[in-house]
Amino acid sequence: MRHFDNKVAVVTGAGSGIGRALALELARHGSRLALSDIDAGAVADTAGRCEKLGATAVPYQLDVAQRAAVYAHAEDVRAEFGGVNLVVNNAGVALSADVIDMDWDDFDWLMNIDFWGVAHGTKAFLPDVIASGDGHIVNISSVFGLMGIPSQSAYNAAKFAVRGFTEALRQEMRIAGYPVGVTCVHPGGVSTAIAVNARGIPEGVDREKVRRGFELIAMTSPESAAEIILRGVRKNKARVLIGPDARGFDLIPRLLGPHYEDLGVPLYRLGKRVAGRLGVEL
Repeated sequence: MRHFDNKVAVVTGAGSGIGRALALELARHGSRLALSDIDAGAVADTAGRCEKLGATAVPYQLDVAQRAAVYAHAEDVRAEFGGVNLVVNNAGVALSADVIDMDWDDFDWLMNIDFWGVAHGTKAFLPDVIASGDGHIVNISSVFGLMGIPSQSAYNAAKFAVRGFTEALRQEMRIAGYPVGVTCVHPGGVSTAIAVNARGIPEGVDREKVRRGFELIAMTSPESAAEIILRGVRKNKARVLIGPDARGFDLIPRLLGPHYEDLGVPLYRLGKRVAGRLGVEL
């Protein structure tokens, strides 16, 4: 996919963050947009902003964890637009908890959105993307799909799963000779609300401190992330790294193999101590 003009693009989690920035960037490039989010008001606002840029943008309320709802959404998009060229499975949530303390309901909640939401969106739209003759699937993983991080086991599990699922899909498309590019995206810290809205933050913890802590490590804006992702689509890149921190996360396990875990433990403890002195939560 060399350009986005008049292409039909489906973006989940388009009510905020990277999803909203992608929708706006695609609107500037002349795409026709099917935008979804569980927050109906937020995605309607995004669609309105896209329309002000001259794009056709239809908002949909959608819970990507619900398989039947995603397939019904695909039918609605097909009826509205006639086909689909680009799908960005972006919707995601966060959970911070050690394995021993993690609640099963929270674990299921995260996996159902962060992994199953990606699988649902891919499966529901893949026939349309193939039929377009000029299609692309973009699945959002994370730098936590490259390295295991203490207190992030559930998020790691989902994002590693997205990575494996997407890398296998890319090979399948090539083996079958389908005209479909597939890209797995690994954002580092991007200044969105995902951390402050995470589950697993203990009661009594000031979420404003969590927000400030995340801002310390969020090196990339959503707008920059969107530009990098679409540049990766144009180049049909298998893997897109977003931010200098993402390049570090990619390099460390390549150099150290499983021994990166020996480095991770003292670094995690040091980060917690530094954050405490700064009056923020990590």
